Amino acid sequence: MKTPELERIIDLCQRGTPWITLRECGRVEYGSASFPLLGLTIGSSDRSAPTLGLFGGVHGLERIGSHVVLNVLESLVARLSWDRWLQQQLEQARIVSMPVVNPYGIAHRTRANGNGVDLMRNAPVDAQGAVTPLVGGHRIGSWLPWYRGAEGEPMQVESQTLIDFVVEEMFDSAFGIALDVHSGFGLVDRLWYPYARQQGGYEHEVACTRLADRLAEYDAHHVYRIEPQSKQYTTHGDLWDYAYDRHRSARGANGRVFLPWTLEMGSWAWVRKNPSQLFNALGAFNPIKPHRYARTMRRHSRLVDFLWTLLLSGPETLSPHHGAAAPGSR
Repeated sequence: MKTPELERIIDLCQRGTPWITLRECGRVEYGSASFPLLGLTIGSSDRSAPTLGLFGGVHGLERIGSHVVLNVLESLVARLSWDRWLQQQLEQARIVSMPVVNPYGIAHRTRANGNGVDLMRNAPVDAQGAVTPLVGGHRIGSWLPWYRGAEGEPMQVESQTLIDFVVEEMFDSAFGIALDVHSGFGLVDRLWYPYARQQGGYEHEVACTRLADRLAEYDAHHVYRIEPQSKQYTTHGDLWDYAYDRHRSARGANGRVFLPWTLEMGSWAWVRKNPSQLFNALGAFNPIKPHRYARTMRRHSRLVDFLWTLLLSGPETLSPHHGAAAPGSR
């Protein structure tokens, strides 16, 4: 079974030959419906090269996340036919992506997958202390939103496939940045970094603070509120907490840097401006008006441009001392 988003992935990969490699990383079946879990790689075949990961569609209702990722990738493919500088960059660096992590949810307009599991509550990670009831993840039953899955069961196929893809395509990189695009919380757009499970304890918090400084230098008028997710609420089972900790435990002392980020688009602002869209099944999570949809595409494309530029500049740009004036300089 295909969705318009899956068809867009296949189309852009056909147009992006020979720069793009597409593969079916897994497959999920629910009743008579079968969905591929598609992953793609663009650029260098050297997995130690700087790597940008772009992910969307973890929650099926938040299809705008998949559309932001696809819009970026389609623009990149169009540029590859003439942009020699981009071609040279992609000889030295990589972009990897799963634009639709939860194709069943996208197709059926549900937050969860076909088993009723919220994939972003599904990793084997427990929050420290109390979490927001229900929203923080629970095991009451799949008939309620934010269901984690049954205790002791393996991760859902979609969750495990995402983690396997990230391990395979990003963990060998000397410098990797992942961006997972969501919507549905708040009035402003937020860039969240780990942890979702606890307050504090994140090894790369200084680097994230430095990234915020760099973004302000790149675009003084950017719209993002940059913070750890736990500042708003904590959750069980966050996939990016799990991926980050696996990278930290696996990398040893080799100095590789992996920074997972979540873009949480403030969809309440769309609803406030157009309350009638709440009568649409997707209205609480997506911009319905065409001009707001177009503005969303433009806004976040610039963010990805920044992350790509930062990635090519190397992890040293996030050092607290990088760019400081030399002693005695004026």
